[in-house]
This record gives sequence, structure tokens and C-alpha cells, in this order.
Amino acid sequence: MKAMILAAGFGTRLFPLTIDRTKPAIPFLGKPLVGYVAEYIAKFGITDIVVNLHHQPQSVIDALGDGSNFGCNIEYTVEQPKILGTSGALDFARTHLENDTFVIVNGKIISDIDIAEAVLAHKKSGAIATMVLKENHKREKFTVVHTKDGAIDYFGPHATPVTEAELRDTEREIPIPLMFTGIHVLEPAILDMIPKGVYSDTVTDIYIPYIKNGGKIAAHVAEGSWFELSTIPRYLDISLAMMKSGDVHFGRNCVMAGAVSLKDSVIWDDVTIGDGATLYRTIIADGVTIEPGANFENVAIVRADMVRGCSEIPRKHCEDTLRARIISFHLINR
Repeated sequence: MKAMILAAGFGTRLFPLTIDRTKPAIPFLGKPLVGYVAEYIAKFGITDIVVNLHHQPQSVIDALGDGSNFGCNIEYTVEQPKILGTSGALDFARTHLENDTFVIVNGKIISDIDIAEAVLAHKKSGAIATMVLKENHKREKFTVVHTKDGAIDYFGPHATPVTEAELRDTEREIPIPLMFTGIHVLEPAILDMIPKGVYSDTVTDIYIPYIKNGGKIAAHVAEGSWFELSTIPRYLDISLAMMKSGDVHFGRNCVMAGAVSLKDSVIWDDVTIGDGATLYRTIIADGVTIEPGANFENVAIVRADMVRGCSEIPRKHCEDTLRARIISFHLINR
């Protein structure tokens, strides 16, 4: 059995941390995010992995290499000149996937969901594909997936938080919504349903029409931890939640030039922090120098010269930052 990691996206909601790399290639507690995904898949004995690329492809290749550092063998497909979407990517990688059941995992997640259990459930279902779902206890803003008799029924709107009044209403049982984890198990026959050479989305363009025409997409509701790192606030919060010790993570070659105050922060590589600096809930990207006495809170800091070379700041980043009001970014000239 083979697996595919989806790693072709632009990572606009993580801008400017993704200014010189794509989202799966960003560092996460000492290794690239996509490295965690590769190790996670290999843990279940699936060691032949294909990774699709488009935006800043070399950043992922540099992060993963041939896969030997992560216990697997990695091959790449590079979608050029245009990105092909989550299902177009499968057709583009057809020669890697067409001979056996295969697993797809999104390149931006951290999880310990049991893939072997999902594959077994898929085989028992007889379906052409199985979506691995999870209960969304926190009702985070993910699409609600409705199931019936072990299969996908339909897709609803995003989950919404439960109000205090609803929680106090003991006579009303509030169901826990299900969400898609970005993990699915598929049969090679799915490849024949994908339009050739055009952008297409697995759920919107393949699964939904297939279900409407009477086809079965199985639903496997899994347990286990699952984190999705798609925005700067989520990246910081999940980093802090997964730190094994302390509340600050340092990358390589970092220098503290005196007494500094650091809390709930993530520091990448080659960073210098000046004497008397205070940082709280701060992400500092590669090569930044923090001046002595500087005070930063709730920001992601990158070198200004990197951003000045951009033609525009991605709109998605602006919208998410304004909506979240948790963390913005700051430019440092050095």
C-alpha cells in the first residue's frame, strides 16, 4: 500500500511565515511539519509515499529529501504551471497510486489517529473511498459532515459554538458535530472519476456528485489527537500545547545577548535577541535580530526585506488576522 501527502498549497493564511516556503515545510518544534506527517504514515508500515508539490516546491524537497530521515521512501510530483487541487493531484500521480488501495493525508496536520484501523474499516465497507472523521468537541470552524448508516450523507455549513443558554438547557441534547480530518482511504477506481488536467476538489467535485448519484463514500469516525496548523494563531497555540517542556521553543543557532524575558513563544533558526527584550506569545522567523529592550506581544516577526519583495500581501491572511484579533505580524529590518 502507498500513501500520498498533499503539500501543494500556498499557505496564505500563515503568511508571512510562508513567504519563503510552503505551509508543510514550516518548522514545527524542531522538524518540518510535513516530516511529522511522513513519520506518522510510516509508523503504520506504509513506507512508499508520494508528495505533490506546486508552490515553492523546493522547500518541501529540502525538508523531506528522499524520506530516509523519516522512515520512508518519498517520490514527488510537481504540478506546473498550475495547481490541480486535491483530486486533480491524484490523477497527476496516477502511476504511483493505480495498483492498490491507497491513503491520502493532508500535509498540514499533526495526528495519532490509527490509519491501520481506518484501512480495515474501509476494506469492510466495500466503498470506493472512506473519509476519516472525528468529533469536533470544541465546535471549531470546520465543515460539519453528516453520516447515515456508516456512510457520508451530506456536508453542512461550518460548526458554530454552543451558547451558554444552550448548555443550560438540560432538556435539549446537543449533538457533537463530525469533521473531516484530511485523512482518507481510496480505491484506485476513484482515479477514473477525476477530470484530466484541470483543477478539481475531492469533496466538491468527486464525492458529492458520486453520493448524489447513489454511490457510497464510507465514514470512519476515529479517536485520537488531531491538530490542523493552517493559521498563525493555530500554529502558535498548537506549538505551545505540544511542547514537552517549558513554554519557549528555540531553533538552531539562537543567541541571547543578555537578560531577556520570554514566554509562550516559538523561535526559529539563527535568531538573536538583544539584552532586556521582552517577548510574549511571539513567533520569530529565521534570521531575525531583536533589538535590546524591544517589547513584543502577539506577533509573528519576520525580516522586512523578505516581505518587501512581495507584490502583495495575501488577502486571506488579512481577513483571518482581522477576524481572529489574536496575532499579527511585524517586520524587522535585520
